[in-house]
Amino acid sequence: MEGFDILSLLIILVAAWAGGALFKRIGYPAIMGELLVGILIGPALLGLLESSETINILSETGIIMLMAYIGMEIHFKDLGKASWAGLLAAVGGFVVPFALGYYVISATGGTPLAGFFVGIAVGVTSLATKSRILVDLNLLDTRIAYVLMAGALISDSFALIIFAGISSFIDAGSVNTSEIAIVAGKVLLFFAVTSALGLFVLPKLGKLLTNNKIKNRTFHFTLLLIIVFGFAELAEMAGLHSILGAFMAGLFVKDNVFDRQVTKDITGIFHDVSIGFMAPIFFVSAGFHVTLDVFQTDLNLMLLILGVAFAGKILGTVLFYLPSGNGWREGLAVGTGMNGRGAVEIIIAGIGLQYGIISQELFSILVFMAILTTLSVPLLLTWTTNWLKKRGELVKQYSKEGYLILGANPLALFIAKHLGEKNKVRLIDTNKVAVIQARKLGFECIHGNALDESIQGEAEAGNFKAFIALTGNSEINLLASRIANDVFYVPEKYVVIAANQDGVGVNLLHSISASTLFAGTANIEPWIRKIQNDEYDQKTEIVNNKISTRNWLKEKKKNGNPVLPLIIMDGENNKRPFHYDDVIDSLEKVIYIE
Repeated sequence: MEGFDILSLLIILVAAWAGGALFKRIGYPAIMGELLVGILIGPALLGLLESSETINILSETGIIMLMAYIGMEIHFKDLGKASWAGLLAAVGGFVVPFALGYYVISATGGTPLAGFFVGIAVGVTSLATKSRILVDLNLLDTRIAYVLMAGALISDSFALIIFAGISSFIDAGSVNTSEIAIVAGKVLLFFAVTSALGLFVLPKLGKLLTNNKIKNRTFHFTLLLIIVFGFAELAEMAGLHSILGAFMAGLFVKDNVFDRQVTKDITGIFHDVSIGFMAPIFFVSAGFHVTLDVFQTDLNLMLLILGVAFAGKILGTVLFYLPSGNGWREGLAVGTGMNGRGAVEIIIAGIGLQYGIISQELFSILVFMAILTTLSVPLLLTWTTNWLKKRGELVKQYSKEGYLILGANPLALFIAKHLGEKNKVRLIDTNKVAVIQARKLGFECIHGNALDESIQGEAEAGNFKAFIALTGNSEINLLASRIANDVFYVPEKYVVIAANQDGVGVNLLHSISASTLFAGTANIEPWIRKIQNDEYDQKTEIVNNKISTRNWLKEKKKNGNPVLPLIIMDGENNKRPFHYDDVIDSLEKVIYIE
């Protein structure tokens, strides 16, 4: 198909949306679906579309914006949560498959540059997809989660640094000592200039915008595009690829330019434009370059690279993880989690194809390798973590601590007082009077609407292990809990569901791995009034035989007196919320009011 028209763009976007939505629905990254529909509608199968100059331009723009967005999503402070173990996992999970990938290409007659590109492709780990998988498998509060996130970040950084060095030599055509010095100088100068701009110039620009009260969203979005493409051009001037500049721009723009609300608004727009429009064009069109001939002509090479990708990533991680002291079995789980590839791998492989460094057949092999390794992650990670659970070796990571409570009503304060004895507690409420009262009682309390992401961000929701939605409005409780889950990855969610709203959001509860507070539906307004008027009795009951919270509540209700179970206290006086999916062990205590 010559040229490019509106119909072609429409087909690409519809195909990307359909493929991405299908794969997201079954728990996989959208880019896997976009790649597969590209193969389906491209020359490899149906032949409806093929690449054109215009598609290539839009694709290039798409990957620049995508890399900037990936940069925006990286938080370097996350490295501190498992820095040593994450570094070991990253080194082993990158160096071993990188070396094996390079060796395979060299041994089969490929060029050194092709070997480097394949090595990078099999060595990278998908950072963007890890958090979603960890949420789905309910692993966010484990040490494995922090090691995976840190390892993925370090691994991708390795890949980009090596790619920076390789790309510098692509146009140079020589590797003599003077040329190496010039190339190294350009790379160092690029990182020095971008770092100086990011650390010193951009913050001053942000302060200037704030002082002049410039809050026009369109203005800020346009400025963001200028910064991203400006950094991308700096990379090109240094002989590097534009994606490196875009990535650096994303890293610095996140916190250094705009205020919190503006950042939230334009990051959302940038996400929609890049992830929803530009990047899918790249991934669908990447599928156009895939050839199915590899299954006949290069099947042995494909199986070899696939074996290297699996074995190198998993065994390399296990081997290098041993000095962490966390055990080889945990290393195996981390290795299976790091085995997925994603956006960075496809982008680098596409650049290799564009430069003519790797062939179309080799590019196709790398695409299928990315798809198959990523599809394996939920299955293998589920198996390995279940194995650790059975052995009692799935270690919780308490970098996330304390309880973030939605609501500063008397009942919420009553529960916060108990939980706050040994835990960090912070509250959020829209009622200014309630906020002032909570602060007078010594609680940290944020005034604002928890349905606004920026408010939960101000409350530092991402640092808490549990979110308790404790208002009388079930819908607000559920929606706020979804934000805590989807945006801030809070591992535990406890939600109040009103008795007259039994059917409200039950499916949503399951989708965000939330549990019903008080182990059942409850109208909390009468209890709020009782506490406010000091018309309640607080009681403590020792449980003699192990029992589920649901059954304990049923036994209490048989007496006819209304009770509200609040807290479970173990033998060391540690307290936790009374909720549906819990078991009260023998000799633990239940604190309740009636």
